[in-house]
Amino acid sequence: MLSSMSRVLRPALGLAMRPLEPLLPRMALGAAGPTRPFTRSLWLLGSASTPQRPGLLHSQRGLPSVSCGCGGLHTEGDKAFAEFLTDEIKEEAKIQKHKALPKMSGGWELELNGTEAKLVRKISGENITVTFNTNNSIPPSFDEEDESKKGDEKEPDLVSTPNFVVEVAKQDSRHNLVLDCHYPEDEIGHGEEEESDIFSIREVSFQPTGETDWKETSYTLNTDSLDWALYDHLMDFLADRGVDNTFADELIELSTALEHQEYIKFLEELKTFVKCQ
Repeated sequence: MLSSMSRVLRPALGLAMRPLEPLLPRMALGAAGPTRPFTRSLWLLGSASTPQRPGLLHSQRGLPSVSCGCGGLHTEGDKAFAEFLTDEIKEEAKIQKHKALPKMSGGWELELNGTEAKLVRKISGENITVTFNTNNSIPPSFDEEDESKKGDEKEPDLVSTPNFVVEVAKQDSRHNLVLDCHYPEDEIGHGEEEESDIFSIREVSFQPTGETDWKETSYTLNTDSLDWALYDHLMDFLADRGVDNTFADELIELSTALEHQEYIKFLEELKTFVKCQ
């Protein structure tokens, strides 16, 4: 029982929800995980120009189209685009660390549905489910001033740090405990304190068992205004069920591998679409 019924406002954790940004360059993290170079050259397709290779989009605009039996539009720009994508796919395949997805320790079973991943674990009558999506899982960290100062320094690696939801279901209970978690940017990499948590709980609520859609009318507790003691007990509650720093590190590695896999698949589908195959 808390020593006081009144809540003690603890300092804001700086855990504002990250906006749904496009896939931007990732920040370098201390956690081990599959990584790849900071810059994806596809983003520079329309602007990068060199004496040997002018910007592809600008150099090909206005050229006559070429017809084919598929009935689709084909241009010299499309041809150059497809050739570029072929090279890009080869380069991404070279730096892909995990050809097979890394395994999670602790007996977690992985289920995939496109970019959504679900980890499931059963412990003594409880079902623990962790759900995350690799879309918009890239912390924005690109700074033009910092980039200009780096010079020839090695570019940071791309790492996926998705928000994730933990749902704990008990037998014969009408409600599941749901905890919305994420990786605060100032905590990723463990910071200076070895014992610090690399993930945080943002919101907690109860949701009816068996409901696929959560009810907006269910009370949701925001941890920004939560007593420290209660918050620590919630973190311990998760750790007892296998959701701790080790799990969070492995989740980063898995999510990064999944995101890279989806990126390569996207490039392949884009190439097929452009070539009208």
